[in-house]
Amino acid sequence: MTIIVKESIMVQPAEATPRKVLWMSNMDLLARNYHSPSVYFYNPNGASNFFHSNILKEALSKTLVLFYPMAARLRHDDDHRVEIYCDGQGVLFVEAHATVAMDHFTHNLHHRNLIPAVDYSAGIETYPLVVLQVTYFKCGGVSIGVGIEHHVADGESGLHFINSWSNVARGIPISVPPFIDRNLL
Repeated sequence: MTIIVKESIMVQPAEATPRKVLWMSNMDLLARNYHSPSVYFYNPNGASNFFHSNILKEALSKTLVLFYPMAARLRHDDDHRVEIYCDGQGVLFVEAHATVAMDHFTHNLHHRNLIPAVDYSAGIETYPLVVLQVTYFKCGGVSIGVGIEHHVADGESGLHFINSWSNVARGIPISVPPFIDRNLL
């Protein structure tokens, strides 16, 4: 089994987004730095544009306008407190092709191969808060591997982001914008 990376790019918001710092609660600060992983599998549907990478990248760029903290980076403030610096650097988008059918992965635990690895060794300012990998399988199926840094989104917020990206890719507007004010935490 081989997974071949065809493209690895940073996707930035389609429009200018607020450049600001988002505060993190004391509870947020207790969490270690890690990307919560999830993988979604899709059987082929016969459509010619089924999970077309250009459509996905364009939709991601549009989605990041409202979900701009996803395109941010972590950093330390003057007191060494971790904060989210919204600077629009973008999220990692990887397009990959597998030499095996999708069921090779749906029946085992090799899902880590379907999510981009994150190198934490260079410090929190260096890595994207969201990493995505679209893998096209020999059978025509597709997976989307997602890693979202826990400081920027919990499970529910992460799923809201993924569902919103999916809607934009299908031409459906985002009906519920994200709630970004972290001062209530």
